[in-house]
Amino acid sequence: MDIKRLMTAIGKGLQKGINEAEAKSVLNAFDVPVVSEAVAKDTAQAVRAAEAFGYPVVVKGLGRTLTHKTESGLVQLNLHDRQSIEKAVDAMIKSEGDNLEGFVVQPQIEGKRELVAGLFRDPQFGAIVMFGIGGVFTEALADVAFRVAPITESDAAEMLAEIRAKALLGPYRGEEAINRRQLIQTLMGLSRIAVELPHISEIDINPLLASSDGRLWAVDALMICGNKSEEQRPLPPAVSPDAIGAIFYPKSIAFIGASAQMGKWGHMLMVNTISGGYQGKVFLVNPKTDTIAGRKTVPSVCDIADPIDLAVVTIPAAGVLDLIPQMEEKGIKNMLLISSGFGETGAAGKKLEASLVKAARRAGILILGPNTMGICNPHINFYCTGFPAKPRAGSTTMVSQSGNMGVQLLAFAEQQGIGIRGFCGSGNEAMMCIEDYLDGLEVDTLTRTAVLYVESVKNGRRFFEGARRVGRKKPIVLLKGGESQAGKRAAASHTGALTTDRRVFEAVCRQTGIVKVDVPMELLDLGAAFSSLPLPRGNRAAIMTLGGGWGVVTADLCARFGLDVIALSEDIIEAIDQILPPYWSRSNPIDLVGERDPNIPRAVLELLLKWEGCDAVINLGIVGRRQVLKSHGAAVLKADPTYSADFIQQIHTEFKQFEKDYIAQIIDLMETYQKPVFGVSMLPDEKHQTVYPHKNHEFKGVFFPTPERAVGAFAKMVQYQQFLNRDGRNS
Repeated sequence: MDIKRLMTAIGKGLQKGINEAEAKSVLNAFDVPVVSEAVAKDTAQAVRAAEAFGYPVVVKGLGRTLTHKTESGLVQLNLHDRQSIEKAVDAMIKSEGDNLEGFVVQPQIEGKRELVAGLFRDPQFGAIVMFGIGGVFTEALADVAFRVAPITESDAAEMLAEIRAKALLGPYRGEEAINRRQLIQTLMGLSRIAVELPHISEIDINPLLASSDGRLWAVDALMICGNKSEEQRPLPPAVSPDAIGAIFYPKSIAFIGASAQMGKWGHMLMVNTISGGYQGKVFLVNPKTDTIAGRKTVPSVCDIADPIDLAVVTIPAAGVLDLIPQMEEKGIKNMLLISSGFGETGAAGKKLEASLVKAARRAGILILGPNTMGICNPHINFYCTGFPAKPRAGSTTMVSQSGNMGVQLLAFAEQQGIGIRGFCGSGNEAMMCIEDYLDGLEVDTLTRTAVLYVESVKNGRRFFEGARRVGRKKPIVLLKGGESQAGKRAAASHTGALTTDRRVFEAVCRQTGIVKVDVPMELLDLGAAFSSLPLPRGNRAAIMTLGGGWGVVTADLCARFGLDVIALSEDIIEAIDQILPPYWSRSNPIDLVGERDPNIPRAVLELLLKWEGCDAVINLGIVGRRQVLKSHGAAVLKADPTYSADFIQQIHTEFKQFEKDYIAQIIDLMETYQKPVFGVSMLPDEKHQTVYPHKNHEFKGVFFPTPERAVGAFAKMVQYQQFLNRDGRNS
C-alpha cells in the first residue's frame, strides 16, 4: 500500500477514514510487528486465505465505519474449518451489509498476555504515546504509561518499567519473556507516526498479543484521522527573560492607588516595600489626598518628574484600562497589577482583561497579573507582596499561580531560613505565563532551584520544551493543582486556562526531570534540600541515630521510598569498633548508643561519607536536643537545690556552641566528600530552622523535623539525579 498516497487522500478529504487492513499496513511500515493477514472480498476468498494460513483462523469484518467489532459480532475466533468460516461471513453480511468492505483473515495467535499500545493527540501537549495492559480489562485496570512524542528508546524503556503489572513482561506461566526489543520498537514506531503522519490523530492497538515464545503481534488496530490537537486557541506571545528581569529590578516604583488606610492593598504593598529596605525611589499616586504615610502624593503618574520603572496598581478593575494612556505618556513599561475583577470572575471579566491586554500591548506595556499577591527579590531588598514576609536572599525561585499559597510558602521560607532568589504570584497570567518564567529561570544565574505551584498551562508544548531545558540545568520542584475533578473546576475559575489529564502531566514531568510533589510542604523541603546539599550519586543510605527505634522507622521509610539501607562493610564495622563501645549495633542503622562525647558523631559521620558504599547519610537526633536540655534543666533547678541557675545556663551555652560547630563540621564534610547529609532534629524548638548556612560555604546544614520528610527529600533528589544520568545528561 502507498502510505504517502493514503495520507494525501486523507489530507485532501478524498478519503474519510482508515480500515483495519490499511492501519496495519501503516503500522508495519513503521516497524510495528503485525500479524500476517489477507483481505477477502467474499466467502470463497476467505476460505482460500484460511486454507493458505492453516486452521484455526480469525475472521473479522472490514470497514472504515466499523467500531467495537467484538461487541457487534464482527470478530470470530478459532474457526477450524470451511463451514465455520462460511457461517461467520454470512452472519457478518446480515449484520452490517453495506458497511462491510470485505473481511480480514489471519491465523489464530495463541498467547496469555494481552498488551495495549497507542497514540493520541492531547489538546495541550500534542502527540502522546501510550503503553499498558490490554484486552477487555484495559479501561478497568488503567495500568498504562504515557510519554510525549517524540520519544527516545530510554523513554520507551521507562514506560515498560512503569506499569504495575510489569512482571507480565517477563517469563510467565510457562511462556517466555516478551521480546523487549519488539516492545521498544513498537513504541518508537508509534512515536515516528506521530511526527511523520500528522493526519493520524489516534491509534489503538488492542490487543498487542504476546505469543508463548515471547514474540509480539498487533492482531487488532484502530486508526482515526483528523488532528484533534490543532484547536486554534490564541496563545500569548513569548516574553523575554530580560523583560521579566526588569520587573524584578526596578529603580523606581509608583504605587497607583496608594492608601492611608491600614489593611487596604494600597497601604500593604507600600508598607511592605518600604519596610523591607527597598533602596529605590518610591512615589505614591492618589488624587484624593496630599500625603500618605508622611509622604507627598501626586494625582497622576504624569505628575511625577522622575522616570518610573514599575507601576504597582491596586485601583478597582474598572479603572485600570484608563491608566494605559497615562503610563504610555509617562513612558512606564511595566505594571504589577494586583487588582482582581478580571478573567477569574467570568465572561465579563475575561472581556475586560482582553481589552486591557490589547491596549497594553499596543502601548508597549508589560503586565504581570492581574489578580496577583505581588513579587519579591530579596537580593535588592524588594518585598512588594500583600503579606509581610521577608525571607533572606538565596537561590530558590518560587512562582505560584495561587498568590495566597505562594505568600504562605514565602513566610514559611523566612521562618525556616530558606533563602529565596525571587518570588512571583503570577495571577491570571494575562501577558506573562508560566512558560515565560521557565525561559527566565533557565538563564538566571542566581537561581539554583525552581519551585512552582501550577494549576494549568497556556501552551503545553512550550511548557514541555522549556521545562526540559531548565531541568537539565537545575531542578524544578512542582506541585500541580486541579488534578481532581473538584480541583479542575476550581482551577478553571482560578486561572481561566485549560487543564490536562493528570497522567499526561505526570508523563511530562518524568520526561522533563520535573520533581513533582503531592503537598505544599514538600515544595519548600525540596527547595531547601536542592539549594543546600550536593546531589546524591545513588540511592544507598547510611543511617546514624541516637536511638534504635528511630533508626528502624527510618530504615522502613527508606524501603518505602525506594532507597537502599546497605549493609556495612567489614572495614567500616572495624573502623566504628574503634569509636563506639563493643555493644553498638554493628549494622546499618548505626545506633550511637546514647554516647555523649561530642566528637563521636563527627567521627562516625566522616567514616560513612568517606565510604564508597554510601551515597548519603541520614543523621537522626544529634541536633535539636536543646529543648530536652531546657526542660531537664528546669526540672533540676526545681528539684535539686545543689545546682545553680548559672551552671544550667552554662550547659545550655556549651550545647548551643556544640550544635553550631557540629553543623559547620557537617558542611565541611559535605564539601570534602560531595555527599549530602540529611539531618533530623530530635525536638524542634521555637528557634528551629530547616536550613543553617555557614559563612563562605556553598552548602548548608539541612535539618527536618521528622524522618519521613528527610527520607522523602533524599528520594526526590535521587529521582532527579537519575534523570540527569539518563542518556548521559549528567556529563
